[in-house]
Amino acid sequence: MTATNLNNTSTVTIPDALPVLPIGDTVVFPLAIAPIAVGQERSIKLVDDVMRGNRIIAMVAQHNREVRPARPEDLYTVGTATIIRQFQRRPDGTIRLIVQGLERVQLTDFLQTEPYLLARINPLPERLDPGTETEALMRTLRGVFQQLVRLSPQLPDELVTIAENLTDERQMVYLAAANVPLESSDRQSILEMEAIADQLRRLIELLQQGLAVRELEFEIVSETREELSKRQRQVILREQLRTIQRELGEEDPEQAQLQELRQHFEQANLPAEARAEAERELGRLERLSAASPEHGIIRTYLDWLLSLPWNKTTGGTIDILYAQEVLNEDHYDLERIKDRILEYLAVKKLREERQAEISLTGAGEAEHAAIAGPVPQTNADEARREPILCFVGPPGVGKTSLGQSIARAMGRKFIRISLGGVHDEAEIRGHRRTYIGALPGRIIQALRRADAADAVFMLDEVDKLGIGFQGDPSAALLEVLDPAQNYTFVDTYLGVPFDLSRILFICTANTTDSIPEALLDRMEVVSLAGYTNAEKLHISRRYLLPKQIRAHGLRADEVTMDDEALGRIIRQYTREAGVRNLEREIAAVIRKIARRISEGATTPIYVNAEQIPEYLRRPRFINEVVERIDRPGIATGLAWTPVGGDVLFVEAAMIPGNEERLVITGMLGDVMRESVQAALSYLRSNAEQLQIDDAVFQGKTVHVHVPAGAIPKDGPSAGVTMLTALASLTTGRVVRNDVAMTGEITLRGKVLPVGGIKEKVLAAYQAGVKTVILPRRNEADLDDVPLEVRQQLRFILADSAQEVLNEALSQQPEAVSV
Repeated sequence: MTATNLNNTSTVTIPDALPVLPIGDTVVFPLAIAPIAVGQERSIKLVDDVMRGNRIIAMVAQHNREVRPARPEDLYTVGTATIIRQFQRRPDGTIRLIVQGLERVQLTDFLQTEPYLLARINPLPERLDPGTETEALMRTLRGVFQQLVRLSPQLPDELVTIAENLTDERQMVYLAAANVPLESSDRQSILEMEAIADQLRRLIELLQQGLAVRELEFEIVSETREELSKRQRQVILREQLRTIQRELGEEDPEQAQLQELRQHFEQANLPAEARAEAERELGRLERLSAASPEHGIIRTYLDWLLSLPWNKTTGGTIDILYAQEVLNEDHYDLERIKDRILEYLAVKKLREERQAEISLTGAGEAEHAAIAGPVPQTNADEARREPILCFVGPPGVGKTSLGQSIARAMGRKFIRISLGGVHDEAEIRGHRRTYIGALPGRIIQALRRADAADAVFMLDEVDKLGIGFQGDPSAALLEVLDPAQNYTFVDTYLGVPFDLSRILFICTANTTDSIPEALLDRMEVVSLAGYTNAEKLHISRRYLLPKQIRAHGLRADEVTMDDEALGRIIRQYTREAGVRNLEREIAAVIRKIARRISEGATTPIYVNAEQIPEYLRRPRFINEVVERIDRPGIATGLAWTPVGGDVLFVEAAMIPGNEERLVITGMLGDVMRESVQAALSYLRSNAEQLQIDDAVFQGKTVHVHVPAGAIPKDGPSAGVTMLTALASLTTGRVVRNDVAMTGEITLRGKVLPVGGIKEKVLAAYQAGVKTVILPRRNEADLDDVPLEVRQQLRFILADSAQEVLNEALSQQPEAVSV
C-alpha cells in the first residue's frame, strides 16, 4: 500500500504489518503533524527498532488510558499509519517524536505482543462522493472553522488563511479535526467514518456547538468589561466626593477609620522593620477603595501589627524568696523540682541586674567600677542563651500548675498553648496573607491575648505534635525555642521579626521518646515521676479536698473526712502516678454529700474509712501480687509507662508434645520476645549449674504469657522477670510473692541497668511489694526515690542472674508438675 504525504512530493509505502504504538486517549489524523512523548520501556524499544527501518508505525488510541501496558483488547481497531519525521531523546530517558499521519488503517489481528505490539493492518481509504452536497458541506465547515478560530485566542490566526486556500475535502476535515478542541471519543468517531460527507456533517455539528460556547463567553467578557469600566468611573467619582467632603469638613466614616488607624500607628512604639512595613501597608490602604478585595486584607493585617505588645512588659524584679514562698504554697514536696526552678530564676535575676549595670555610661560606670569592682561582661547572645525547661512526667503530677506558679512568682502573665494533635506547620509559623482567612500562628495569637512581650508560655503536650502533608510543626518550634535565634522570630503572616527572647518558655510532655532529637536538644528535661501514698495523702488534705468542697458549693465546716478515709481512697480506688483520678474520686464523694445536704441532712457530715464503699461502691484495686503468685512459673516484674510505673506479671507453662517449641503471647514487642529467648537459652546452657534436669525441656512446648494481652508491651527491662518465671517453672520453686524485679538479661547471665527506676519502685511500693531486685548499676538512681519509700522497701542489687534467682525463688520446690 502507498500513501501520499502532506506536501504531495513523494509517496511512502506502508507495509502490511506494522508495530502498534498505543497513545492513550490521543487521536492522530491522516495528513496531520503531531508531537508525541514516549516514556514506557516497551514503547521506547518499539521506536528504537522502527528508527532503524522505514520509521512507519501504527498509532491507535486506547479505550482507557489508565491501562498500562495496553493489551490488544484495550485498543480501538481503527488508527492511523504515521511516519516519524523528528526524533529526540531527552536526558530523563523519554523520547520526543514529531509524527505525520499517512492513512487510516484497521488492525485485523496481532502477530506479537512482546516486546511490543505488532499487528497486521488493512488500509481504510476515505470514500468521497463528489457533488453539490459535498461542496456545500465543505464551504460550511470552512466558514464555521474560520469563525471559531477568530473567537479562540489559543488557536493561531494562520489557520484562517490555511483553511481559505484548501480545496481538498479530506485535507479540510483533518485540519479542523486536528486543531479544534474536541473530546477523544468524538475524534475517534470522526476517524472511523468512511465517507467524507459523514465526517463533514459531524465536524460541522461539533464546531457549531463550540462556536455557540465561544460566542457566549465573548458576550460574558464584554459585559464584564463594561461593568469594570462602570466601577472605575464610580471609584473616580467617590474620590472626588471624598475631596469635596474633606474641604467641607464632612469626612465619611471610612476616612475617619483610616485617620484613627493613622493616629494609632503614630502612637505605637514599633521597631524599625515593623514600622516600615506598617507605613507601607497603611499608605496602600489609604489609596485603595473600600470596595477593593485587598482593603479588608490590609486592614486586618494592620490591626494585628499594631495590636501586638512589641515593647510592653509586665514582670518586675524577680524576688527569689517570694518565688520560693509561692512554690511551697502551691505544691507539696517536689523539692528537687522547686530547687531547679529557683536556680533558674536566680540566674535570670542576676543576668538582668548585671546587664542593667553594664548599660551605665560615662562617670556613672567609672564610679561603680571604683566602688564595686569590674562588672562581669556578658554579651547579648550569652544573655539570651537561657535553657528551656521541659517538665516530663505522667498526667496529673502538676506540670501545668508549676508553670502557673512560676508566672505568679515572677509577676508575669501566664499563657498555655496545647500542642496535642497539631500537624500543620502554619499553626506555629502562621499562614501566608495570600490565603483567604489567613492568621498568624499560635505564638503570635497568644501574645496578642496576653498583651505582654515577657509572658510565661506553657507549651503543653509537646510530645504529641503530629506530622502532616502541611509540614512538620516540630521543625517550626526549633526557631521558637532556640534562644540563639528566637529574638528574630518571623511569623509568616506578619513578615517582620518579633523578639521572643523575653518570653519564658516552659514545655510539658508525658515522655521524651516521641520528641524529635533536634527539638529535645534545645530543652532541659526536668522529670516528675509521681507521688507516694503519703504524699498523695498530704496533697489531698491540703489541696484537693478543700478545692472540691468549694467547687461543690459547700463550706469547710460542713464536711469532715479523716486521713484513714483519704488513705483508703488512695490505696483501693486509684493507682496512678499523679493525683488526677484521686481528685475525681474525692469529687464523687463530695457530690453525694452535697446531695444529702440538699435533701435536708444535718451538718457537719463526717466520713470515715468504713463509709467509703457506700460512696464509691466496691474497691477497684487489691493487693494483686499476693494473690497471683500461687504456683511455680509466675514472676512479678516492674514496667515503665508514659503514665507512671506498673506491676507486670509473667507466666510460664510447659506442654508435652512431639517437638520443642517456644510460644510467646501477650502482645509483646520484638525486644521482649528476644528477652524470653535469651532467658531460655541461658537456662538451658547453664542447666547443670542451676540444678535443672535438661530432660525437662525435651519434647515440651514452653509457653510464656504476659497478661493484659490487649495492651502492647515492649522493652528490655523484663529480662530478669522472664528468666525468674522460667527458672521457677523448671525447678518447681515458687517465686516469693513479696518480690518484684526489673533488669535486662544477657546470654552470660549478666544483669544490665534499665531506666525508669523511680517510677517502677513507686509502683512496687503501691502494690504492696516488700523486696525489689534491681541491677547493681542502678544503685545511684535510688537517690531519686523518696526517703519514705526507701525505708519501707528492701532493695537487692544484683549483677548476675544467679543472684536474682537466689533472692527471688523459694528454697523448697513445690509439688507441681510442669
